[in-house]
Amino acid sequence: MGKTITLAINGMGRIGRTILRQVALQGADGPFRVVALNDIAEVGVIEYLLRFDSVFGPFPGRIERAGGDLVIDGRRIAVTRSADLAGVDLTGVDVFLECTGKAQTRDWAERGLRAGAAQVLISGPSAVADVTVVMGANEAALGQARVVSNASCTTNALAPLLRALDAAWGVESAHMTTIHCYTGSQPTMDAPRGDPARSRAAALSMVPTTTSATNLIDLVLPHLAGRISGAAVRVPVASVSAVDLVIRARNLPPGDLAGPLRDMAEASPVMGWTEWPNVSSDLRGRPESVILALPETARVGAHQLRVFGWYDNEWGFSARMLDMAARMAARDA
Repeated sequence: MGKTITLAINGMGRIGRTILRQVALQGADGPFRVVALNDIAEVGVIEYLLRFDSVFGPFPGRIERAGGDLVIDGRRIAVTRSADLAGVDLTGVDVFLECTGKAQTRDWAERGLRAGAAQVLISGPSAVADVTVVMGANEAALGQARVVSNASCTTNALAPLLRALDAAWGVESAHMTTIHCYTGSQPTMDAPRGDPARSRAAALSMVPTTTSATNLIDLVLPHLAGRISGAAVRVPVASVSAVDLVIRARNLPPGDLAGPLRDMAEASPVMGWTEWPNVSSDLRGRPESVILALPETARVGAHQLRVFGWYDNEWGFSARMLDMAARMAARDA
């Protein structure tokens, strides 16, 4: 077994907790060890939300408390409640996982570095990161960057798919609609938000809105910049989303393309496929960035293709956070 990669998690929301759950599932022989957690919530609240999860069910490991810390499967994890990481010592941490969703200034993004961590991985879009990297799409762009954005869950689903489609058949233009589960940014009952439509109760309506994935694709796949448009519809489910992608391609081969799409997915380390007539709940807990629904494949004429892919926007994205953390840590091995 290689060197254990030490992680600290800042922000124990949906992604922070899902990452910790995935590390626990890997067991004592897994490549990661979480050594520190930071959140403004009390440790008892963090413990409770880890134990009982409305989407993924009970925590798969043993959780105990030792003073103000957590002990998970016999390993003690330091827990702090610092709003700005002042006084928090992260010396020896290989990758600091910034999961608060607030790393929109360079000062915030660098807090993990100032606390002693070797590098920072941000769990969302961030214009102040050194680089935005999506596994399966632009890993070569990582270089020696120390503050890295892992983009968004939708970008992680879309970018590897677009890269593969473009390499195979030449994408001239495309439009993507993400059919996205509701998130914590939406109210449970009608309440004011910046976007009037997103002021409406999340579990009662389908809500048309925007997606950051379109702009992020321009960063991740710059050779496709200006050719991809996108929109989002938030829908009343708690987990698992989908990308509905229509492309115009230069070199579509004749005939049914479900088989070539399956081969494309199998050649990718982050894509999967299904031949079943699945519904969203069937894909909960799948670790791939996108799972192509082959029965939904449709072509119109010689150049237009519709591709439909599922993605667990929490589980799959968290799996990519760990993959990226491993890639970042390998540079210092």
